[in-house]
Amino acid sequence: MGRVIIGAAVAAVAMFIIGFIFFATPLSRLHVGSLDNARAAAVQQALAANVPRTGTYHVPSADTPEQTVMYGQGPIATIHYNTDGFPTADPGAMLGGLVFDFIVALLIGAALIGVDRRVPDFASRARLVAIFAVAMSAYTHLGEPIWYHHDWSHFIYLFVADAVALAAGGLIIARWFLPRVKTAPADAPSDV
Repeated sequence: MGRVIIGAAVAAVAMFIIGFIFFATPLSRLHVGSLDNARAAAVQQALAANVPRTGTYHVPSADTPEQTVMYGQGPIATIHYNTDGFPTADPGAMLGGLVFDFIVALLIGAALIGVDRRVPDFASRARLVAIFAVAMSAYTHLGEPIWYHHDWSHFIYLFVADAVALAAGGLIIARWFLPRVKTAPADAPSDV
């Protein structure tokens, strides 16, 4: 388990770097739109005047008959709203993100420890890691555009970013930090 903890730390750094590439470089502009200064200020003022507290809101919602009709007519929005500002490169969020990456990598390592004897070769472990990384990312992100009709580009971007990060973390652990399993030599063919 000690090797997996060290591996999770290495994997977390790799996952953090991949997250940085996807979300802190100009690449991050591929999946979200932006408004000019005047429109951004107007939307920010409208949010401050109408949204009471931090949370996620469907606007309109389907909580009343009137809003159900408004929902069907559009436009609609899902707003992830925070009443307090914070720096775009918040050091606390970065540290929290690195800790989060470590915990996720540790869970991946714990799962791999459970199968390491039955899946002794790296190619099979890599396939297992890649399939689970894609499945987890797909389930986490691709349901939004299906169920809520959100834009596909944003959620495909998140899907790809998370699948790459999860696969990289898992592959690092699977390749260098799981116990090596010695396989028994194949039985010699009999002359019978």
